[in-house]
Amino acid sequence: MSVFSGVHMPALDGATGWLNSEPLGPAELRGHVVLVNFWTLTCINWLRQEPYVRAWSKAYRDDGLIVIGVHTPEFSFEHDIDLVRQAVKTRDIDYPVAQDNDYGIWTAFANNYWPALYFVDTDGRIRDQHFGEGRYEQSERRIQRLLDIEREPVSVEGEGVEAEADWDHLGTTETYLGYSRGGTGGAPAADLRLNDWALTGAWTTGPENVMLDEAGGSIAFRFHARDAHVVLSPRAEEPIPFRVLLDGQAPGPSHGVDVNEEGNGVLREGRMYQLVREHDTVRDRTLEVTFLEPGAEAYSFTFG
Repeated sequence: MSVFSGVHMPALDGATGWLNSEPLGPAELRGHVVLVNFWTLTCINWLRQEPYVRAWSKAYRDDGLIVIGVHTPEFSFEHDIDLVRQAVKTRDIDYPVAQDNDYGIWTAFANNYWPALYFVDTDGRIRDQHFGEGRYEQSERRIQRLLDIEREPVSVEGEGVEAEADWDHLGTTETYLGYSRGGTGGAPAADLRLNDWALTGAWTTGPENVMLDEAGGSIAFRFHARDAHVVLSPRAEEPIPFRVLLDGQAPGPSHGVDVNEEGNGVLREGRMYQLVREHDTVRDRTLEVTFLEPGAEAYSFTFG
């Protein structure tokens, strides 16, 4: 069943843990406007939305707004509360976050998307909802109406991985690598067509990822976008160095925030890694990521 406008906000008692707050229930939320934000730490769409949610929390907190982040993991490693805690710290999130490892809150809201926003009035009724990125000014105006205030929208400009996508030149969509989401490596790396990807070396394909069994394996992807990211996790605790090439060369000024100009990076913990931010004209490029030690797990590529 979908949640329709006017339905009372479900309880949050399905949470498996809380960050930045004691557990919140009807008594703590009564009389407040509440914004519920479903997210997962590797989601590029949430990362680009988060600067707005963070800004709204700060701008309207004193007016009675309570923002609650609900972290519902998409991939198995995202159940790790320490990774969620690190994401909260990195993103400078100071509002309450409910860890939803068992999908209790997700199910109570009948939610299906990351990110998702639910706008709740002072009587606890859901008055609006929005799924995905965008609609930021309209969402902020909705918050203001629920608070019964009117002012200029806050100024927000995301930086790094939080920067808005280059929508006009985004020609490659999110691609999952595990077999349960349709992931299958294609042609040899040298013969890739646009939006194809391929594995080189000894890999094992699982339901949600591909896992490198021997050092020196690589993933190649032919893409068209300003930004290229990959969701990675190490099988063990030891860091795994990797190298990124663009069209067979070091990325230089087109390196992402998680690699240097020579293309060197290190996989230390499970999260999304930005490999490329094109500094020049966006065009078809071939990205190749080579891991110098075994144990890398790759889940999905996203673009911006």
